[in-house]
Amino acid sequence: MLKICCSLLLLSLLSGQLTANPGLKVRITQKGLEYAKEVGLEILKQNMEKEHFPDLTGHEKFGLGNVKYNISRIHVTAVELPSASISLLPESGIKLVIGNASLTIDMNWNIRTWIFKDSGRGTVHISKVFVTVIFSTPLDNTGPTSISFTSCQTTSGDIDIKLNGKTGFLHNFFIKYLKKPIHRSLVTNSCPNIRAGIQLIDEDLRSLNAVMQIDDLAEVDYSLSSSPAVFRPFIDLDLKGVVFPAGNYTDSPYMAASFTIPDQSDSMLYLAISEYFFQTSSFAYYTAGAFNMTIAEETCSYFNINTEIFGSIIPEVAKYSVAPYPVMLKLMSTEIPIISLQRDSFMVQIQGSMEVLAVLPDLTIQSLFTLNIVVNTSISLNIFDQKLMGSLCLNRIQFSLAHSNVGSFEVLLLENILSYILQTEVIPSANAKLSKGFPLPNLANVILTRPHITIEEGYVLISTDVRYKHQRRKETTC
Repeated sequence: MLKICCSLLLLSLLSGQLTANPGLKVRITQKGLEYAKEVGLEILKQNMEKEHFPDLTGHEKFGLGNVKYNISRIHVTAVELPSASISLLPESGIKLVIGNASLTIDMNWNIRTWIFKDSGRGTVHISKVFVTVIFSTPLDNTGPTSISFTSCQTTSGDIDIKLNGKTGFLHNFFIKYLKKPIHRSLVTNSCPNIRAGIQLIDEDLRSLNAVMQIDDLAEVDYSLSSSPAVFRPFIDLDLKGVVFPAGNYTDSPYMAASFTIPDQSDSMLYLAISEYFFQTSSFAYYTAGAFNMTIAEETCSYFNINTEIFGSIIPEVAKYSVAPYPVMLKLMSTEIPIISLQRDSFMVQIQGSMEVLAVLPDLTIQSLFTLNIVVNTSISLNIFDQKLMGSLCLNRIQFSLAHSNVGSFEVLLLENILSYILQTEVIPSANAKLSKGFPLPNLANVILTRPHITIEEGYVLISTDVRYKHQRRKETTC
């Protein structure tokens, strides 16, 4: 039953160095924990109703002899779990308490004494069952994420047995000899079964990586940056939230600033993604050359770019030939794009250069001129398929002449045509890449439902409920 809780809490298990300010914060509210408990109890109930216990064979002392018994085909037919709670303990321990549970068991029974024997079917109702389990989630960097079983205690109150057989008048006499082995079996098997469930959770956790691939150019590290902070109404988890070039964990030139999630509890889960996260993304993609592109005649979607277009504005360009030559535009980012998060505003400023080159008949390339450009854009965000996606909007472009092989000219005369090219070629290309999205922290079968995004000063806040998608495993025997 712990799987849903561990899915919501698994981010607290991701190992890593516990030092700097986080790039991403996760808050699990009481509403989220209550949902985890409800789903977990239902999963536990379903699993227990499929449970088959090993046969019980033995004897109990009876006056001058023994009562030999055999109980077989023991399986659970009904489970009631009216009370359960999950709480976090210091040093990242987790405590599960199931209280006042009850279960009904069907079985075959066989009893023999030196005087007589009997057999038949029976029903056992066990009530007032209490289970307390503690397991730990080590936070170190010595291996994969893991969860380990620490302690388990089971107590049961009343056991009511009803037997069907030939010698019905003796059943009440036999019942007291069957209660002891059934009680021992319950106490003996409950904790190993819970341990087996925790091992399944551990398998899931070990299959998850703190470092996730975004695309061919970048990866993101969602490992823990500090120990979980447990408060009465919520749990806060601080994750590194740093993006770096794929296969190259390069130190970022940025430092994560401290920030705090607002005191909210309407949603099950809150994800606060800091400006630092997006700054490291900008650095990683800048390092990988993702902001550089070339626009050529064959790749231009709306019109042919050639020297005739520029020759009508710059006379020196028209002197190259009577027939127009194709033109290439080489765009390069010359500095790391600047990210700024203000309330309701996600701004990106890109500084770079645009070199305009003519493709001559012998396929050699001649540089005509180079412009400095400053592009101011805004990004709108949405979530789809567990990914954070963006859409870039062009707000303003500034051009200035950096170098010219065709004499001086008024850059202002080119602004309309160059702005149009950026709007129709560069922005759609950027949005196609942004539409692939950033993977959010892996929550192991937990799907975000009704997510809502707000942009605050210094961070983006995602408020969401969750839905757990239970994946059935292949049947195994204990």
